[in-house]
Amino acid sequence: MKILLKHINVITTLTLSLVLNSCIGQKNENEVQNPIKSEKKLEESNINAKNKEYSLFSDFDDQISQVVRTIFQDSKGILWFGTQNGAFKLYGDSLIHIDSIISESGKEVTIKDITEDKDGKIWVGHEGGVSSIDGELVTNYYKSDGLISNDVWSVAADKNGKIWIGTIEGVCIYNGQEFTNFNLPEGKIDATLGISSTKMVHSIFEDSKGTLWFSSNAGLLSYANNSITNVSKEAGILTNFVNEIFEDKDGEFWVSTKMGLYHLIDNKAKNITEGKIETGKGIGSIAEDKSGKIWFVSNQHYLFTYNGKGLIEIEESKDNKRPVIFQIYKDLDNRLWFVGAGGAFRLENGKFINITRNGPW
Repeated sequence: MKILLKHINVITTLTLSLVLNSCIGQKNENEVQNPIKSEKKLEESNINAKNKEYSLFSDFDDQISQVVRTIFQDSKGILWFGTQNGAFKLYGDSLIHIDSIISESGKEVTIKDITEDKDGKIWVGHEGGVSSIDGELVTNYYKSDGLISNDVWSVAADKNGKIWIGTIEGVCIYNGQEFTNFNLPEGKIDATLGISSTKMVHSIFEDSKGTLWFSSNAGLLSYANNSITNVSKEAGILTNFVNEIFEDKDGEFWVSTKMGLYHLIDNKAKNITEGKIETGKGIGSIAEDKSGKIWFVSNQHYLFTYNGKGLIEIEESKDNKRPVIFQIYKDLDNRLWFVGAGGAFRLENGKFINITRNGPW
């Protein structure tokens, strides 16, 4: 079904404070405030981050959020953080809360994914729908506007300007005016997770050649030339449960799954972790550092690198802690970020530096 949009909100920007707004109602227009500098600088759904047991540090209240789900840097170099307390934007040295991103009932939402389209508009997927940020204008889209589901897990913008939205109920496309459902093969429910469905799409990615990839509970699927291919079946990925696909600087692909990390070359998949590490709940986020090493998370708590020859575990210590990692991300300055339960961290000279609302940026 195709339905035109109707919900539009304007950004109200606030610096992060110790107490978030207790009541955020849906409004048509809000005044934009100037940013104010701060005086002081897996089953994810089961985490109650308001409890201080998830804080790794004594400065609990200075964290960007106790659960940072995702990080994204746009084409202008601006950093965006998606958290259990909504979306934040780094403006200069000030962290600004985008408080107009709300559910249809007017409540604050948990952010799950962030991307940018070809026109520089930011798109945010969250538990209450999907929102766009165009300068100072926030537009919130809901199921009542045509979304296939309000429970959005992934969002991607293709080179033609279409927005692809992955949800617990499948995928839909926004063409700038309306939503259209996009049918994918149905998969299986992952009984080991608290939230799962046969149509769940964890990640959507467009590669350097314009092929779209869907990491889903039906396996790894690709879409090109108006045709869907079940890559899992063709390449030999031995599980339905695929979390993410990553393209490295050489154009090779890495696939995180319930059964391990696969290296996809010439449409053949090799499990490089099989029999070598405990995968438990599976492989999570993947990234590549400036030297070409692949970084990935295993079983939610363990961090590894792969240099093409062997796996190396990056162990924690009492004086070098990191979060329970949801995402590894390389920014435009080739710095690696690690965000998750416990806040945001950046790797510098082998040390995990806690990045609070006061930086260091």
